[in-house]
Amino acid sequence: METRVASISIIVEKGASVTKLNDLLHEYGEYIIGRMGIPYREKGINIISVAIDAPQDVINTLSGKIGRLENITSKTVYSNN
Repeated sequence: METRVASISIIVEKGASVTKLNDLLHEYGEYIIGRMGIPYREKGINIISVAIDAPQDVINTLSGKIGRLENITSKTVYSNN
């Protein structure tokens, strides 16, 4: 199956959904290339960037699940290849 590379940018505004987010990322761990988290203490938020190489439908499913989590905002950017 053909895969695409994408970057999912995530902003966590409150810690209540962090466990659910981590569970999702663990569930899709086989597709994750890398992950970087930055706590921005002055604003009380966390910024997470996830690089993923997966089939289009897998990326869409993960992105959708993340987007439905409370107090979490996410956007996905896809490579052209």
